[in-house]
Amino acid sequence: MLAIILFFLGHWFLSLFFHSFFLHRFASHKMYHTSKNWERVFYISTWLAQGSSFLVPRAYGVMHRMHHTYSDTEKDPHSPHFFKDVYQMMKSTIVIFRGFLTGKNLPDPQFTEAYLPIWDKLDKFGHHVITRIFFGALYTIFYIYFAPNYWWFLLLPIHFLMGPIQGAIVNWCGHKYGYSNYDNGDHSKNSTPWGIFLMGELFQNNHHFAKDDANFAKKWFEFDLTFFLMRGMHAVKIIRLIPAPLESQK
Repeated sequence: MLAIILFFLGHWFLSLFFHSFFLHRFASHKMYHTSKNWERVFYISTWLAQGSSFLVPRAYGVMHRMHHTYSDTEKDPHSPHFFKDVYQMMKSTIVIFRGFLTGKNLPDPQFTEAYLPIWDKLDKFGHHVITRIFFGALYTIFYIYFAPNYWWFLLLPIHFLMGPIQGAIVNWCGHKYGYSNYDNGDHSKNSTPWGIFLMGELFQNNHHFAKDDANFAKKWFEFDLTFFLMRGMHAVKIIRLIPAPLESQK
């Protein structure tokens, strides 16, 4: 049982960290500089951590930039205020995401002007259905060997869809429940203590107020674990944090 708990928590927090650190704060907002070699390390780590639910960085970055520009309007690719439930919201999001990958839908040039990390070979390999099935099979084999009973297999769908599930929680809850420190003209909210457990991602109101600030925590009782780890990486010169400009507010 302990092996399953550790495996689930390890997968959850590793996937969440690279989701926040690389996909969100680098691919979408370029909140830090790093060498090309370290960028490749982060790219591979994101793929391995997310596994069967790998989110291609360039498509993620474009969608997230759209989310900020059109926050909680009809053009927002994943505002909870235009869908009856989280399933419908994510279903629509997946259609847009896949459209960007296949070229069926071309994003507005304003969302591709800033740097987007692209590694075509890894994107195609990581996004391929066979690769996703392989990761899913690995998770299942682990459960077969270590799960004390079949009830634990109910956790497997979360492993299979880890990246989208974490995104759904942030996009749905982060724009419906909690409190606001700032009037951003949208429905973005902060959640404490859940903002802490989601490694800063549920401080959505703070983030939408200052979208280029790598620290999502603004009040004394808020703590952004991802930013804390980023400060450590900055200290040992793996990354170089970019100070948020004063005009970064919305």
